[in-house]
Amino acid sequence: MTENSLVPELVDSHCHLDFPDFDGQLTALIDRARTAGVKRMVTICTRLKNEPQVRALAEAHDGLFYAAGTHPMYAADEPLVAVEELVALASHPKFVGIGETGLDYHYTADSAAQQQESLRVHIEAARRTALPLIIHARDADEDMARILTEEYRAGAYACVLHCFTSGAELARQALDLGFYISMSGIAAFPRSTQLREIFAEVPLERVLVETDAPYLAPPPHRGKRNEPAFVAHTARAGAEVFGLSPAEFAAATTANFDRLFSKASP
Repeated sequence: MTENSLVPELVDSHCHLDFPDFDGQLTALIDRARTAGVKRMVTICTRLKNEPQVRALAEAHDGLFYAAGTHPMYAADEPLVAVEELVALASHPKFVGIGETGLDYHYTADSAAQQQESLRVHIEAARRTALPLIIHARDADEDMARILTEEYRAGAYACVLHCFTSGAELARQALDLGFYISMSGIAAFPRSTQLREIFAEVPLERVLVETDAPYLAPPPHRGKRNEPAFVAHTARAGAEVFGLSPAEFAAATTANFDRLFSKASP
């Protein structure tokens, strides 16, 4: 529980607080998050040229950590990152994850080869740093499962499939590798019955929660700009999926975050 309240303590494991949607509003946004019980957040840099600005945000705010990588949708536009570049970033005390990286064939299938090459670089950096790999997967389940499995057999690494909306088979294969699966506001949408059924089969000790802010706000804020405070709404939906109280689900997902993102653990 948070201090001086009965609000369950939560972590927003994935948001994008450097995006222009939040310009000039970060202090108020973080205050609202803390009031909602969200005491820690991981803000994700999606283009490495923006890493200095994202790092500065993390340095300026208690409870704010960061990760960096090349988002798969930008893989064809950005220079291919070197493993050594990602490894060097990991020396920062608030740098806690590698990515997001992954595969997105929904809008950018024409860059599949570049995305796969970039993904493998990020996986090697995750191995070398022992930091968790943060995966974005969209309309690429078969290739994603193949590459994650091939690379794991070549050398173990930790991983979370963020904002999971893929199929049950990719979830199963990721869990078989010991990976985590993160629940976003999409899981709280009324029509996301099939997604909630997939999550219901995930071991509780492998589930995280996130906003992916400024995107994908859960009800009752759907269609509006998302922010870390709203992860509490997704967590309530998750608690229902697992038949737990909000406090029980919050405690479980926070413990899971601390296990995976151990560098951000109190």
